[in-house]
Amino acid sequence: VIAIPAGVISAMRPGSLVDKVVTVLAVAGVAMPSFWLAMLLILLFSLRLSWLPPSGWVYFTEDPLGALKLLIMPSLVLGTASAASLMRHLRSSLIEELRTSYVTVAQAKGLTNRRVVFRHAFKNAMIPVVTMIGLQIGNLLGGSVIVETMFGLPGLSRATVDAILSRDLPVLQATVLFAAVMVVVANLLTDVCYAALNPRILYS
Repeated sequence: VIAIPAGVISAMRPGSLVDKVVTVLAVAGVAMPSFWLAMLLILLFSLRLSWLPPSGWVYFTEDPLGALKLLIMPSLVLGTASAASLMRHLRSSLIEELRTSYVTVAQAKGLTNRRVVFRHAFKNAMIPVVTMIGLQIGNLLGGSVIVETMFGLPGLSRATVDAILSRDLPVLQATVLFAAVMVVVANLLTDVCYAALNPRILYS
């Protein structure tokens, strides 16, 4: 939601103030450890401003607004590093595509810059980004251990840690198997997206 528009805007205006701001935010997002960002968010939004609860869990059917409030900070912590990485990759890939010969020909024919970017260059630039999205699934599963522990969320990663500490092998096997299936499905969807973005890629 944030990484792709920011990456496109940054690539369309390289060297501008917007590009510099996006670059700084992307570098900061990649460099910040998730536990440190979680502590900062809890300190700001929970202790100082009292806008969001620091931890806990409530089912969406019981309290929809409360459930959304409890998910805001964990979502920000879990998605910051991934969004920053995707932003940088999309920017680099799109700038490289905009320097190719077919883009120059399209611009010489009188097509607007917006049409050239979104109709021609964007799909080709998204191919390495889709690869990164597929690889980020494993990182999200690993990073969710810290997030679920700090925010008290009853998720898959926390169940895995509890199973390890209590030596509950059946639960541990189930959680590891489920995580492996998620990674396999993510890689399968990545391959399908390759064919959708580039018709030259065919699977027999």
